Amino acid sequence: MPSAPTRPVDLYPTRGPKEELIGRKDPVVWSGPGTAGPFWARELEEYDRDGFVTVDEIVTPDEVDVLRAELDRLVSDPAVRADERAVVEPRSQEIRSVFEVHRMSEVFGRLAEDPRIVGRARQILGSDVYVHQSRVNVKPGFGASGFYWHSDFETWHAEDGLPRMRTVSVSIALTPNHTTNGSLMIMPGSHRTFLGCAGATPKDNYKRSLQMQDAGTPSHEALTTFADACGIRHFTGPAGSATWFDCNALHGSGDNITPYPRSNVFLVFNSVENQPEAPFAAPVRRPSFIAAPSWDHV
Repeated sequence: MPSAPTRPVDLYPTRGPKEELIGRKDPVVWSGPGTAGPFWARELEEYDRDGFVTVDEIVTPDEVDVLRAELDRLVSDPAVRADERAVVEPRSQEIRSVFEVHRMSEVFGRLAEDPRIVGRARQILGSDVYVHQSRVNVKPGFGASGFYWHSDFETWHAEDGLPRMRTVSVSIALTPNHTTNGSLMIMPGSHRTFLGCAGATPKDNYKRSLQMQDAGTPSHEALTTFADACGIRHFTGPAGSATWFDCNALHGSGDNITPYPRSNVFLVFNSVENQPEAPFAAPVRRPSFIAAPSWDHV
């Protein structure tokens, strides 16, 4: 009788009875020194040290115009609004996020396959890659809510079954990002320590967490400890600029109460050698439009 497949060792336990700090057991940059790619060596060194690196212009102004027009088309389309991949802002009832946008839109699909983007992801992860998640986040002015502090890997490990920290995100600005309109904030160096959060994962947690995250969020005490040790950096820049950040970096963003919208496209690349397992701390895996179940997901 064949034996059951062996469950991989959980290197990063989370959602238990109490918070736990665990030293990172994985590389940050998986490729070897001198690996060819769009990043300069000094940029990879910065990414390894801080858990993020910025690129001043990853797409051109003309390309931004095309992406912005496509974003405007998506958020004004009633069919998109009615799609389960669209998340609506609770207060304003405006679209907050659109998931799996690289499959919903040919324009964003081409962006997800662009060598300037994919080449950098391969360079960081040291392998071929696939899109684990894509979305556009829309923060219109006058009250769009922010995203509370969290580590993406904590959720992707607990609820999607990613076993290792071999995943990278890129946030590409489609509008100017200012300190005042809800820009991204990251704690430099926080990617070196995994924060296992306290508390169980509710059933269908994704339905609530996409609007207001609760499960998998750090305590005030833990956030204060990390902020005191690491500091907090705001990411600002013109449309077309980008921030690459490690899956375990603690990050978040504030509300946008200014008149000026802030919209970004997020692409999350996972190594093909980091295939999802069963969720490590959730009753079921999240839907495929939030987290691709495998590298060959179509």
